[in-house]
Amino acid sequence: MIQKKIAVVLASLLLLTSCGAKEPDPLSSLAQYQSQELKWRGCYGNYQCSNLLVPINYADLSVGAFSLALLRFQALDPDRRIGSLVVNPGGPGASGVNYAYNAENIVSPAILERFDIVGFDPRGVGDSAAIKCLNDSETDASFASDSKPDDETEFALLISEARDYFVKCAANTKHLADYSTLNSARDLEILRAVLGDEKLNFLGKSYGTYLGTLYAELFPENVGRFVLDGAVDPNSSNRDGTLGQAIGFESALNAFISSCLKRSDCALTKDLPTARNQVIGLLAKTAITPLKSKSGREVTESLVLVGIASALYDSESGWPTLRDAFKEATLGSGESFLTLADQYSGRQEDGSYLSNENDALQVIDCLDQKEIETISAFKKGVAEFAEKAPIFGSYLAYAGLACRYLPNLDSVEQIEIKKLRTKPVLIIGTTRDPATPYKWALALTKIFSGSVLVTLDGDGHTGHGRGSTCVDSAVDRYLLTGLTPKSALFCAN
Repeated sequence: MIQKKIAVVLASLLLLTSCGAKEPDPLSSLAQYQSQELKWRGCYGNYQCSNLLVPINYADLSVGAFSLALLRFQALDPDRRIGSLVVNPGGPGASGVNYAYNAENIVSPAILERFDIVGFDPRGVGDSAAIKCLNDSETDASFASDSKPDDETEFALLISEARDYFVKCAANTKHLADYSTLNSARDLEILRAVLGDEKLNFLGKSYGTYLGTLYAELFPENVGRFVLDGAVDPNSSNRDGTLGQAIGFESALNAFISSCLKRSDCALTKDLPTARNQVIGLLAKTAITPLKSKSGREVTESLVLVGIASALYDSESGWPTLRDAFKEATLGSGESFLTLADQYSGRQEDGSYLSNENDALQVIDCLDQKEIETISAFKKGVAEFAEKAPIFGSYLAYAGLACRYLPNLDSVEQIEIKKLRTKPVLIIGTTRDPATPYKWALALTKIFSGSVLVTLDGDGHTGHGRGSTCVDSAVDRYLLTGLTPKSALFCAN
């Protein structure tokens, strides 16, 4: 079973080796965690690495400690340094350490001069007590397996795979119930205190906006300059959130098809409805006869769908490869679909995976669910998903079903966020964002009193750092001065 809830996957330019200590001794009080001294050491050229100790269980400090990997790019103009800017690229499961390693690409030179850029691998991710469920070959099988059960036999297999998955998670990972984003938000507060910043300055993208929102709920008085890009609605149910994503990817695919049909090299033909039927036909065909690849791996229906979704994250780099993929499919080849799917999952040519992101995504996503529907409710929902998102809906309708089999899920703390009164924050939404629909940015803007929404009218995932001077200038001005636009800002792509 593939990870059905489409998540944010930002490819890192470099896979970093471990910065982390193993099995650290716990501290005796929360105050000791907050006053620990970071031991920074030079790493990867101009960067510094360190490790932060956080409690595994905030309600019972005797359980032990996790060691979180940190990476820092120091401000280029230390005399005019404003403070730290903690960054998170999304996920759940994406490495903040790898993201901060790309500091010179994710923020402008003006921000690099005035801020230390600090990335951390959240608990369960990368070099921070990594969640481990499947080995590489099992992950291959998971992504390639049937993700759209068409009968009771296939549905029974779906359930069996879900049970087996979490049996392996529990066998390979201790403290499975302690990896929630709520605990990661508490970790952020320890990081803020240890960095010596009076307020937390934070750049969070996609899932990172959820992490930032939970922090603001827990520690509103410590919110500094917050940029929340590709906003997640923190109160959206699993069902509403997944349906919103299905519709978002459907809309993004329509935009791709409309663009493709204007080109002479597009394998899709005629008009939008006809081309959509051609995509549906391809998926149906590969469900019976997978496409071929040079490596001999079969490109199944699920891998084709993941490849399509992967391409929709970035119209500039993904769309050209997706055009090639549809063209190759007419010849029976799934090579480009497989390339896109592997980019999404982080699979390398040798069959290994860049990180544990896929396992971290599944576990943390389940821990963050506010409710898990019954099996009958999932089945009843398929028709609505298929109606509102005819291509993606049927594949995403069972997203979250596997969470029913995560051990001790009922014990995980949940909170509802109503209204947040903090310093003004900057929220960014992209109108045709496939992974975090624009309406989620509107919803988050209503939750943060005094927030200002920056809208990018464009395609692809998130808005900052994607070529819009309008968006990037607003972000820079806010981070450097604390001033938001006087009113909602609309930016053309």
